[in-house]
Amino acid sequence: MHIEKNILDKVNEWLTPTFDRETQEKIKDMMTSSPKELEESFYKNLEFGTGGMRGIMGIGTNRINKYTLGKNTQGLSDYLKKSFPGENLKVAIAYDCRHNSDVLGKIVANVFSANGIKVFLFSEMRPTPELSFAVKHLNCHAGIVLTASHNPPEYNGYKVYWQDGGQLVPPQDAEIIQVIENLKYSEIRFEANEDLIEYIDTDVDQAFIDSTVANAGFNTPASAKQNLKIVYTSLHGTSIKMVPPVLAKAGYTDVNIVPEQAVPNGDFPTVVSPNPEEPEALTMALALAEKLNADIVFGTDPDSDRLGVAVRDNQDKMILLNGNQTMVIMTHYLLEQWRKAGKIKGKEFIGSTIVSTPMMLELASAYNVECKVGLTGFKWIAKFIKDYPELKFIGGGEESFGFMVGDAVRDKDAVGAILLMCEIAAQAKEKGSSVYKELQQMFVDFGFYKEHLISITKKGIEGAQQIKQMMIDLRENPVSEINGQRVIMVEDYQNSTAKNLLSGETEPLTIPKSDVLIYYLEDGSKICARPSGTEPKIKFYFSVNCTIESLSDIPEAEQQLDQKIKNIIAEMQLN
Repeated sequence: MHIEKNILDKVNEWLTPTFDRETQEKIKDMMTSSPKELEESFYKNLEFGTGGMRGIMGIGTNRINKYTLGKNTQGLSDYLKKSFPGENLKVAIAYDCRHNSDVLGKIVANVFSANGIKVFLFSEMRPTPELSFAVKHLNCHAGIVLTASHNPPEYNGYKVYWQDGGQLVPPQDAEIIQVIENLKYSEIRFEANEDLIEYIDTDVDQAFIDSTVANAGFNTPASAKQNLKIVYTSLHGTSIKMVPPVLAKAGYTDVNIVPEQAVPNGDFPTVVSPNPEEPEALTMALALAEKLNADIVFGTDPDSDRLGVAVRDNQDKMILLNGNQTMVIMTHYLLEQWRKAGKIKGKEFIGSTIVSTPMMLELASAYNVECKVGLTGFKWIAKFIKDYPELKFIGGGEESFGFMVGDAVRDKDAVGAILLMCEIAAQAKEKGSSVYKELQQMFVDFGFYKEHLISITKKGIEGAQQIKQMMIDLRENPVSEINGQRVIMVEDYQNSTAKNLLSGETEPLTIPKSDVLIYYLEDGSKICARPSGTEPKIKFYFSVNCTIESLSDIPEAEQQLDQKIKNIIAEMQLN
């Protein structure tokens, strides 16, 4: 098999004494036995995407390993020294349940310490939101979490947080990437200064638990808490460390954990994918809920930033809520609590993303607060908090099953979100209502919004090219009509333009550049195309809506909106 020169140059570099003998031997073996795998491993450098850097573990520049993470950490160390001259630098490091996460976490700690930087390293795996909290709690300059979120078992990853506890955003991200790119592998300092590595655990845990209960608890009577029957699964991940103690401290006593999924395991043996966005992931939890006649079900992904929620509908059947629904339920509840407490003064905001439900804008308008909308990823919501210190952040989320309650954690946080949903469910049950009924009433009050997501997976070099071509085709052959409705506006975030197709006028978009296209139809429908920043996928998001007068209108309206989504998908040939 012919190997391109640029790939061969990288391979030859990894065969030098800078790299350990085991690495060199594996590369030589791949050259003869697995040339295709060798090409996939070296054809590019791993890149930072929406949620940091994720990749398959293995040998090569396009893999997660000692050297790629070492280079990241060396570059970040150099950048921190340049950014904070003369300061005693501190970083916090956490890792999840994945294979090698603990080993990689220690390697990252070694490199920081070798560069004279104080390291707070969690002694065991911890949820990602606790790392975000710890960065601020310990007054660190940066933080790292080793995780690949809900990706398959062969993946791992590296997420970087800044002083505010939020993930890297412009301009730091590009500047740090440039420093990393300019580094040679021979410049990585792997020799640890153990005196600079301090292991952390229970003290930070307690502070995180106390903060979560203070932020996401809302004076629910003890009787209502005890009357809520909860089923919870960590899907073999890190949330098992924090969700049970948080719920216990908050006063929830009827918490039933799915035993087969309670033990952390990087193979995620009981699920096809450890992603609460996938209905299959909550199969065992739903079965336990039926057995116990539970009120609500929660499932979290391996690093505990996403949550899936199931509740009982009006026929007492357990149904899964989607990310948009959980987001509007929690946001509406927070807004109502702030209003009742007299805390809405016109200087508050909620956060959302360009691919999430427009219902968030309706909620903001109804409660006289701002809704700031950014690109996909909670780093942009965290950036709003930093950029607008004169405004108070109430809460915010995105459609991909994530939510952030207040600003103590600056990333999506399943731990706080689970407690908040328990408060909502317990209070609703006590007054003879339910989470589902509360959502239905919101459809009457604010408009009936229905969303749908399609993810198309395209793996490897060819897959990346196919996804790129799909976006090129959408740009070069723009659609003017979908499902009998004229396209009235096209927003192209790569070109930073919003074009009104009726008037022909074009306006600049102020949101940072990203490979995203959004079509707006004359009936209020919204269609978005976006390649994933962390997975080999292209995603299509659909949002349709209508107004209804009463709860009795919901069945017919839902049927019409479902049909509208099906028609759009069929016309765009995405089924």
